[in-house]
Amino acid sequence: MRTAIVVGAGIGGVTAAVALQRCGWEVTVLERAAELGEVGAGISLWPAAAAVLSELGVKGVDQAAVPSGPFGLRKPNGRWVVAAPDLGLDLPVMIHRAQLHDLITAEFGPAVTVRTGYTVETVTQDDTGVLVNGSLRADLLIAADGLRSVVRTALYPQYAGPQYSGSTAYRGITETKANDGGETWGSAERFGIAQLIDGRTYWYATHNQPAGQSGDLAEVIRKYGNWHDPIPALLATTQTVLQNDIYDLALPLVPFAAGRIALLGDAAHAMTPNLGRGACTAIEDAGALARHLTSTPDPVTALTQYDAARRPAATQLVKRSRQIGRLGQLENPLAIGVRDALMWLGGTAVRGAAALTKSRRAPKPTPSNR
Repeated sequence: MRTAIVVGAGIGGVTAAVALQRCGWEVTVLERAAELGEVGAGISLWPAAAAVLSELGVKGVDQAAVPSGPFGLRKPNGRWVVAAPDLGLDLPVMIHRAQLHDLITAEFGPAVTVRTGYTVETVTQDDTGVLVNGSLRADLLIAADGLRSVVRTALYPQYAGPQYSGSTAYRGITETKANDGGETWGSAERFGIAQLIDGRTYWYATHNQPAGQSGDLAEVIRKYGNWHDPIPALLATTQTVLQNDIYDLALPLVPFAAGRIALLGDAAHAMTPNLGRGACTAIEDAGALARHLTSTPDPVTALTQYDAARRPAATQLVKRSRQIGRLGQLENPLAIGVRDALMWLGGTAVRGAAALTKSRRAPKPTPSNR
């Protein structure tokens, strides 16, 4: 049986393990943490990623969590800039990272071995395989070890790597249900609300500041506690807050394949969370990787095909996410006014076009016989 090592047991890594297992590989997952699991808050699960998980047999992600009330973009005083339906936007399934991780790892079979508390220090390869830490050997290695990937650094030591976006993110979960959702954009600050499939509410906030500054729930309440409902209630019933500075990877991205080693997820294309596509792109990577390894007998050729298929699409997502983040974090009042006006006009134009299309498709009345 062909063997593979997956470095990193986050969402992308465990999905890759399940995908490789299903196409006949024996997989060893190496995780630096002492226990297998995920930390964090909510993530968006878009249709393409949900389709990959469905193909892999992952159950429990097909239940859509759509707010029963309005969903779109607002100002801090609650005034709507544009509603999501006006832009023709589909809504993703929202799920807690830990719940999604559990659903994926539930599909681990006897072909998957997990080693926790394992730190990867060296990676080498030759014509026949890959060697980790001088002792662990496999036919293939998948690096899913995140933003500051050890494997990526070993492959491409001159690459610039992570770059700070200029803003930090706060994230929390509350039992308080929010019937509406979407984002609120202020000056250098944003606040987002989403309903999870388990009934809880996930919220997140971003704020422009230098990297490395810490924050807590009291800081979040001070910044956003006077914004429109239901934000104050959500914050008042939140117990803990996670804070992380926002980074992405410098462009151009490095190749996702080098011989028998492939980069996947944040190790390959870490992006800002402004599109909510990071974890989904990692899941799609895993699906594409398995397809190429199945259709192409030579693993080196298959990884080259994987890179050709995935890197251009991921590059566009990194760019778009970065651009949206810059719009959302504007500080200049004039620029903010122009931004909001353009968003409103865009929603109006889409709404008008939809109405016109609907009227053209409406059946014409049949003339009555006289």
